[in-house]
Amino acid sequence: MRNANDAPPSPYATGLSGRCPRCGGGNLFNGFLDLAPRCEACGLDYGFADAGDGPAVIVTLLAGFIVVGAALVVEVKYEPPMWLHLAIFLPMTLVVCLGMLRPLKGILVSLQYRNKAGLGQLEK
Repeated sequence: MRNANDAPPSPYATGLSGRCPRCGGGNLFNGFLDLAPRCEACGLDYGFADAGDGPAVIVTLLAGFIVVGAALVVEVKYEPPMWLHLAIFLPMTLVVCLGMLRPLKGILVSLQYRNKAGLGQLEK
């Protein structure tokens, strides 16, 4: 846990490591993608966190670029049969998507905390 005089932890470092955005000590996640109710180190309530579909959209775009690009290079260079494409690129899609989803969700939640982002409200 950090002291009051220390600089706040980087939202990117805490998001990638799945740590609390305020103290950098407690776990952000309770499961693979489920957020913990609060930080066990500093007590920060994670009720503010709502990453929505942001992580899924970013992962879809990045994974699509990586996997489709690799499949095109392999197709043009080696012309393998379709079953080999499926054997290589279906597991690659799963690994890339699942590997990027949790860190990106952690980064978005940490940036949401750092920037004090909340739901938009109309003034009355």
